[in-house]
Amino acid sequence: MSHPLFDITGKTALVTGSSRGIGKALAKGLLEAGCTVVLNGRNTTALKATGAELAASFGDRVRTAAFDVTDVEAVTVGIARVEEETGPIGILVNNTGVQHRRPLLEFTDDDWHRLLDTNLTSAFLVGREVARRMAPRRHGKIVNICSLQSEAVRPGIAAYSATKGGLKMLTKGMCADLGPLGIQVNGIGPGYFDTELTSALVADEEFSAWVRKRTPAGRWGAVDDLVGALLFLAAPASDFVNGQVLYVDGGMLSVL
Repeated sequence: MSHPLFDITGKTALVTGSSRGIGKALAKGLLEAGCTVVLNGRNTTALKATGAELAASFGDRVRTAAFDVTDVEAVTVGIARVEEETGPIGILVNNTGVQHRRPLLEFTDDDWHRLLDTNLTSAFLVGREVARRMAPRRHGKIVNICSLQSEAVRPGIAAYSATKGGLKMLTKGMCADLGPLGIQVNGIGPGYFDTELTSALVADEEFSAWVRKRTPAGRWGAVDDLVGALLFLAAPASDFVNGQVLYVDGGMLSVL
């Protein structure tokens, strides 16, 4: 039997961007821990497929909510519908994100705004709307999926790093405002993970060798490596942890 400090059975969790990759793995982890999980995404076909796949194992504890997390009206309506149809959101995982690699001098205005809206504004909009509902209940857990690039940068990802650095500081700012209301807001900072979004980098032998050499653990991360950190930050075990970013990077940030 698990320790009661890690018991989140019966909680309702919303995971944005959970049709695939890290979001899907985090949603599955919450389901395995006994939560009812609302999957979110804009691609209704992918969302439906993931929902059906997970429902085969977890039944009606799997729900879906298709809405655009970068659109304030869609967020307001979407969150209201989730709470009306599924129940009070006790755990929010702001996972939606996108990457676009290009040298700074070639980066377009449209690509800059797309990354800013998807990676940072979405977490502000969804976090604010969910927190408005958590506040009267005096309880809630918000976990923002930050990045190794919240702290460090490589060539070609200036815009991405700016959004993830901003998300780290949004996490701290949300902690300052929401902590007195009984809400803990923390972040998880994945290092280099093998996902659909990084498949080209994983396939690049030179880059993969650099990642393995640069990471004390000697490997790329697997999405399941993130589940334990999420369960801790979603559970009563972290009730006095607030405004922190837990880096799950195999030790990369700790070494030169």
